[in-house]
Amino acid sequence: MGLAGTTGMERVLSGKRPQPSTRADYRWFLSMSTRWMDNDVYGHVNNVTYYSFFDTAVARFLLANGVLDLASSTVVGLVVDTACRYAAPIAFPDEVTCGLRCGRLGSSSIRYEIGIFRNDEDRAAAEGHFVHVYVERARQGRAAPLPAALRDAAARLLMPDPARP
Repeated sequence: MGLAGTTGMERVLSGKRPQPSTRADYRWFLSMSTRWMDNDVYGHVNNVTYYSFFDTAVARFLLANGVLDLASSTVVGLVVDTACRYAAPIAFPDEVTCGLRCGRLGSSSIRYEIGIFRNDEDRAAAEGHFVHVYVERARQGRAAPLPAALRDAAARLLMPDPARP
């Protein structure tokens, strides 16, 4: 059960679903093209592809900020939680822009929140999140503290708190 004792499907059917975020609600952006193979038999991008968009946006942010070296980083993020909420279809040959922000910055984890925008639209067609728990690459059994450079990069993705003047 979700908010106020209703399920997600009940909110969708009743029209009480929250409005998708806008581009202004995100801090960092990455554009990419959809591919013919992304469409499913229903003529729109298949749901699994959105998770690929999420993963690519987060990885490209980490690479662009020099906080991930695919071959030698000693601390790496493992996905422990993910979700996606769909608001509008996307289909090949649409262009996609991924908006990225940090929803929570912990001592060993980061909640990355991603908005998927179709072409030049201002409202997200889909929104979701990835929670990465960071671990030592060599021993992945327990969480490791976030390296300072990673913490600094993720902090730049935090949105201002409207409750604070």
